[in-house]
Amino acid sequence: MNLTISSSLVIPVSELQWRFSKASGPGGQNVNKTDSRVELIFDIKGSSVLLPFQKQRLLEMYQSRLGSGCLRVVAAEERSQYQNRQLASARMTDLLREGLKPPPKTRKATKPTRASQQRRVDSKKHRGALKQQRQNKSSISD
Repeated sequence: MNLTISSSLVIPVSELQWRFSKASGPGGQNVNKTDSRVELIFDIKGSSVLLPFQKQRLLEMYQSRLGSGCLRVVAAEERSQYQNRQLASARMTDLLREGLKPPPKTRKATKPTRASQQRRVDSKKHRGALKQQRQNKSSISD
């Protein structure tokens, strides 16, 4: 089953590598007999569908998760291999979508306007005057 990342990018099955092994956790005696743990591996460097800048972006973003240029996802939560395969492919799709998002625009530093500075000073003066007013208590003997 192909991984659809976006309308313009689909990772073919031929570029995905699946590994199966025995999983720990729930499943009773069945756990000892079936290979329900799923490992999905995608070779970023060797991919033919990714453009060079996409490869570079993914390699930079996931450099701590990569092993020899391959992105690896493991799923072993469910009892059945089929459900774990679905989980692994969904996780891989999410990782690739997230990694291929364009970087956010850099914030351009701006100075506060003269009017906003004036409003700030006026509000501070108003607050100070209010506090001064509270302190001027008239004595009872007046």
